[in-house]
Amino acid sequence: MPRPVTLFTGQWADLKLEDLCRKAKEFGYDGLELACWGDHFEVDKALSDDTYCSRKRDLLDKYDLKLFAISNHLVGQGVCDKIDARHKSILPPYVWGDGNPDGVNRRAAEEMKNTARAAKKLGVTVVNGFTGSGIWHMIYDFPPTPKSMIEQGFQEFADRWNPILDVFQECGVRFALEVHPTEIAFDIYSTHRALAAINHRPEFGFNFDPSHLIWQGVNPVEFIREFPDRIFHVHMKDASTTLNGRSGILSSHLSFGDHRRGWDFRSVGRGAVRFEEIIRALNAAKYPFDMPLSVEWEDSGMDREAGAAEAAQFCKNIDFRPSGRAFDAAFAE
Repeated sequence: MPRPVTLFTGQWADLKLEDLCRKAKEFGYDGLELACWGDHFEVDKALSDDTYCSRKRDLLDKYDLKLFAISNHLVGQGVCDKIDARHKSILPPYVWGDGNPDGVNRRAAEEMKNTARAAKKLGVTVVNGFTGSGIWHMIYDFPPTPKSMIEQGFQEFADRWNPILDVFQECGVRFALEVHPTEIAFDIYSTHRALAAINHRPEFGFNFDPSHLIWQGVNPVEFIREFPDRIFHVHMKDASTTLNGRSGILSSHLSFGDHRRGWDFRSVGRGAVRFEEIIRALNAAKYPFDMPLSVEWEDSGMDREAGAAEAAQFCKNIDFRPSGRAFDAAFAE
């Protein structure tokens, strides 16, 4: 049997969870990856109400949907970021508070600790998310950036995330960073540096998402080969570049969906990611067959319900188990 195919609910948080459960089942999904926003999974309620997690489980069971992970990308972003007015729109009011940046960073860190506790209570062992980054704005290296400032950024990441990861360890839950521009790790080399900063803690790994690598020019397969034992979860998402001599990968301050952008996300199978090679690399890395391929559906140019249904079937068609024998084994002595 191929891996289960789940739908990440983050882009569907405008819908009540039960409405999305019904749709996801109709689309052909085997389960959901619950976002910690909207009414899909609320960390504070999970910890304050002893019936909350069981009611979420009962709802998923009603539609025969499995659950392998929850995701708290938005709050994770607030842990290391230089906080500004943009963060108010993505953070819960009790994390945003008065908006004082130091306070937001601290409250976001506490909420990520609570996310680990809530995941344990819910019975899942993976939390996907972001880390934020205090040095992303230095990416171009101008004004000239002293190496000490970059080193300080990685040290700050370690100082803020090690206490969070201590709680993950206590709870028996792993944190899976979605390697992504604006995070402390956004490509292969920055990922190595982030791992070194936290002394390669086993609680810290990756929610592999090829779409964030492909438009940078990074081969997603090489990422899997570089970190095979740290792929804790997989997002199926596509992207495509349109480098026509007028645009570049820095996106020109143009919004997603604008045809002038140098790159954009695509529905799974409709972009530049070679998912056949992704599956082969995941098999070689021994990504478990009891863990999902989770569709994160983002395509500004396509109806999301048609796209999500198509993506579910695409993922089921593309996945396969590796061979248990060499094709020419009959000729071996």
